Amino acid sequence: MIIGLIRHGLTDWNAVGKIQGQSDIPLNDEGRQQAEMLADRLRQETYQWDYCITSSLSRAEETGAIIAAKLKLPLLAPDSRIRERAYGQVEGLTAEEREHKWGKDWNQLDLGQEKDEQLQCRALAFMEDISTKYSGRNILVVSHGGFLAQLYNALYKDKYSERIGNLSLTILEKKEQVWNPLLYNCSQHILQKQH
Repeated sequence: MIIGLIRHGLTDWNAVGKIQGQSDIPLNDEGRQQAEMLADRLRQETYQWDYCITSSLSRAEETGAIIAAKLKLPLLAPDSRIRERAYGQVEGLTAEEREHKWGKDWNQLDLGQEKDEQLQCRALAFMEDISTKYSGRNILVVSHGGFLAQLYNALYKDKYSERIGNLSLTILEKKEQVWNPLLYNCSQHILQKQH
């Protein structure tokens, strides 16, 4: 089984550095173009995908819908377990605003944000369910940067720490009980178009 993990495309809040969390911010035009670029790349690669599933936030749903339409894939019902981390009082604020309000260590304070352990727990539960329900199938999963970072943390400890880019692609293959990374946080489809 292979899973392709995708971070949704760019939103206006991403562009200005605001934390979105579970605020339902739509894709912007650039985000839609990014989704088209990734779909074009996926059409040219050798992997065959069977389904696409997204988080229940509109930026992920729209990204998934664009990709699924281009690849002619069935779009499964959205799954709320792969939604972004809830950030509580921090949602909607830029780095500068967060630091001004709570200081540089704002992320150490309890401001209503979901804890790493909670996020990792729902991420691993999703992966377990999807691998049981769709064993032997290849699934594209459209989710969120904070969520994906914690999933990779749960699977690989501190092996991966780079920021998860918009519309980046990570491919994991399940062999026995282990998810082996075949590709990590790759945005070459976007970088190529920018040159």
